[in-house]
Amino acid sequence: MTCDFPPKNTGLLRTHRLRAAGAAGVLLAAALLTGCGQDSADTSAGTATSEAARAVPERTATPSNSASKSASPSATLSKDQQERKKLLDSTKITFDKAITTAEGAVAGSKLIELDLRGPGESDDDTDESASPSASASASASASASPSPSGTSASPSGASASPAATGPEWVAAVAAKDGTEHTVRIDAVSGKVIQSVEDQGQDSAEKTRTADWIAQAKQTPQQAATTATDKKKGTVTSVDLDDNDKNVLTWSVEVVDKSWNETTFGIDAATGSITSEETDTH
Repeated sequence: MTCDFPPKNTGLLRTHRLRAAGAAGVLLAAALLTGCGQDSADTSAGTATSEAARAVPERTATPSNSASKSASPSATLSKDQQERKKLLDSTKITFDKAITTAEGAVAGSKLIELDLRGPGESDDDTDESASPSASASASASASASPSPSGTSASPSGASASPAATGPEWVAAVAAKDGTEHTVRIDAVSGKVIQSVEDQGQDSAEKTRTADWIAQAKQTPQQAATTATDKKKGTVTSVDLDDNDKNVLTWSVEVVDKSWNETTFGIDAATGSITSEETDTH
């Protein structure tokens, strides 16, 4: 006996299969979408990380490059400061050694002035105070034509004043009677370049200079020490003279580590500081 089942359950099963297939499709699609989203997110994150890794060295490299191209310290110095720096960088002989050498060049003399100068700066001053024959021979050696006898013209046979090829100390020293001499010293080797008696000094000038030496209880070295105790630096000039109050003083110039120059007035009798002025240019 054959039993036929009603076909109504077949439709219901098909419906369930379709629903199950549809649900599976939805789940598969969702999974695919989720996977794609994660891949996309991972790719974006990876790209961003890679870009950041490249950007960081560029940003850190920029300050370094700009720093290497920054101006050198000397570029920030004024013209006067640069000249002081250049002069002192090339100077090997200190002021105290220059004083000893200058006083040793003229027996029994005492220093009354000392100044550090660059090449060529001292020539005019030295020629003005040096003997006329030395000055004349200096100009003659540059422009004189041969004499009929075949020798070059040179008044009194004196030789020309040696030209400075580097920094030098130019000193004025005075003998006991007040007679002044100019002594030029190579500021690198310490050797005496020239030592000449200043011409044209009258008796009144010699007497005044002799009186200054007698009144100056402070040596130039002591005056320089007083100045550098107040302002650390290098002494470039020492000069004995009356100030505007008619007080005999040592004028001491000191260049500090910033290449500024400070001028001190030191009482030549008591050693006290009478004035202080700084040139920051």
